[in-house]
Amino acid sequence: MNTNSNKYIFLYATVMVVLVAAILSVVAVVLKPYQDNNVKVEKMQAILTSAGIVSTPADAADLYTKHIVREILIDAQGNVVASFAGGAFETGDRRAFDADLKVELSKKEKGETYVMPLFECDKDGEKLVIIPVRGKGLWGPVWGNLALKADLNTVAGATFDHKGETPGLGAEISTTAFQAQFVGKQIFDNGQFVSVAVVKGGVANSNINPAHGVDAISGGTITSVGVSDMLKDCLENYVGYIQKQTQNDSTTVQ
Repeated sequence: MNTNSNKYIFLYATVMVVLVAAILSVVAVVLKPYQDNNVKVEKMQAILTSAGIVSTPADAADLYTKHIVREILIDAQGNVVASFAGGAFETGDRRAFDADLKVELSKKEKGETYVMPLFECDKDGEKLVIIPVRGKGLWGPVWGNLALKADLNTVAGATFDHKGETPGLGAEISTTAFQAQFVGKQIFDNGQFVSVAVVKGGVANSNINPAHGVDAISGGTITSVGVSDMLKDCLENYVGYIQKQTQNDSTTVQ
């Protein structure tokens, strides 16, 4: 066959496309278990970091098992529908770790039945409850975890991340300096849920109670608003659960 003919070139191109596609498909199948594991490890690390527990990809799974003593799924009314602890189900048959917050929030928007995940953490004898959050930034989704102290009101730690916020501006939500502001803030005010607001121009220059606000990122207004909305929209899903817990406990939300 004439190697300069159009037929030869077409056949050669077709064979190469099929061959490359086949190779890429095989590589994708082979690598998927590793990619899935990396996603799980990153999720474990983010949960642990919100509680102030430092981990590496190598020890994240062990530290998660050690410190996350219970995974809980709640319904829209704050009732526990599934609980996983000590490697076994206490109630239900679904782990909170496997819940996709994006999917559950989408179900809520559509008026469908949804569940919300939370994680009980034991940090050297201190009980913390970790709540995952997800929202919208300027260029894409933002997400994170908020750790509450045993009173289910005071923030013990927070982590936030993003898909594509502007470096030096909105991307600053993933920095320690921004996240550290949340420590000690409270999501309730005299028993009423108020969340924690991210305040443009700074809390000191607003009428926001300092106990319920942090300073926004300079130049990252839309991302800051996104984080503020994310916290309010996500945390309100846990108010029913928190109220049930505090009614059954001597701790009172203030």
